[in-house]
Amino acid sequence: MPFKRILIANRGEIALRIIRACKEMGIETVAVYSDADKDSLHVRYADDAVHIGPALSYKSYLNMDKIMAAAREANADAIHPGYGFLSENAAFAKACEDAGITFIGPSAECIARSGNKSSARKTLTGLGIPVIPGSEDILASPDRACDLAQTIGFPVILKASGGGGGRGMRIAHTPKELAEAFCLASGEAKAAFGNPDIYLEKYITNPRHIEIQILGDKSGNYIHLAERECSIQKRYQKLIEEAPSSFVDGDLRAELGNTAITIAKALGYTNAGTIEFLVDKDKNFYFMEVNARVQVEHPVTEMVTGIDIIRQQILIAAGNRLSLKQEDIVPRGWAMECRINASDPDDDFMPSPGKIESIVFPGGPGVRIDTHIHEGYMVGPFYDSLIGKLIVWDQDRPSAIRRMKRALDEFDIRGIQTTIPFFRKIFQNQAFQKGDIDTHFLDNM
Repeated sequence: MPFKRILIANRGEIALRIIRACKEMGIETVAVYSDADKDSLHVRYADDAVHIGPALSYKSYLNMDKIMAAAREANADAIHPGYGFLSENAAFAKACEDAGITFIGPSAECIARSGNKSSARKTLTGLGIPVIPGSEDILASPDRACDLAQTIGFPVILKASGGGGGRGMRIAHTPKELAEAFCLASGEAKAAFGNPDIYLEKYITNPRHIEIQILGDKSGNYIHLAERECSIQKRYQKLIEEAPSSFVDGDLRAELGNTAITIAKALGYTNAGTIEFLVDKDKNFYFMEVNARVQVEHPVTEMVTGIDIIRQQILIAAGNRLSLKQEDIVPRGWAMECRINASDPDDDFMPSPGKIESIVFPGGPGVRIDTHIHEGYMVGPFYDSLIGKLIVWDQDRPSAIRRMKRALDEFDIRGIQTTIPFFRKIFQNQAFQKGDIDTHFLDNM
């Protein structure tokens, strides 16, 4: 086995997902948990668990010293960061390296080059990769942001340099809006990632959000696992993902895949990562960012390729060469994922913390649930509202839509408000069923 004990520096469904992969590989697991997560399933199913502090993330899941101390206490020889929190933090990756603990992800140097969004843009601009016009570096002040916006033209979008997931993102149409948005975006980025740095891009209207999953080993071998469509979003938070995309044809798929691998090689990227693009109605595409970690939506790619991405991450981190070649990747069928959030769609998606009184999970062929919740679980107000993911697979997109509608009808959570009723409406929408979508679909629905 590649490692004896892996500590998972995360919580919730992704922590449980990693624990399951480790168990199937014969690897012992160590969970970390805050006061708010003592009853989470990831704590229950890990071989060992270490308490790391109060509920507030900066005192627990964002506290590098506590996590490193937990790893030493538990004799872990590797750390998997999951997504969010410290997963794209170069200082954390370096701390693991200095402690002789393997960080399951890119190296600290690679994260600095690729996980930092503004750094990746600067590296790729000279390679002929189509990049959205924007800042070459982080922005020191609202005034600098306004000067640049006047040069490239409004509207513009501010983005967090040290993380993704929709955190630290704001659109501005005027200098006044931009000055206000700068402080909001920077503050949100600091709270989410411990890094307030912001960069700016020209805002492209009505694009599709298409991303390519890549794998790269330490011997310089790379493959891509084709695309995911992530255009159904609310406040830049993805809500529905699917693989493949109904908009991407064979030629565009090959071009996007080859470009993603070119980017990964240029950045010296290793492990699993995602290269994200915006694609306009004429199928022109623009590099947006590298997500130097596993993605929330990785299950749809697993469902159509049959490849366990978490397992591949662990094997690559242990120094194994990729056993797969590009010609081995033949996606089959269609997969869709709904992010189940504890939020109220009828109240502008406001968080809905509370106790889960009862749950009925859907089942049957081609249905997968990734979640950490259970009856009696207390959903707190401290973290992202994601409480689970419903993923389905079928032979083609219409069949996958019908299967998802059936699964959503079976899914019942009592005691809190969730996004399940909202998804039922989306899957009844004729434009969605035809694949006529873009990143503003929900705004125009």
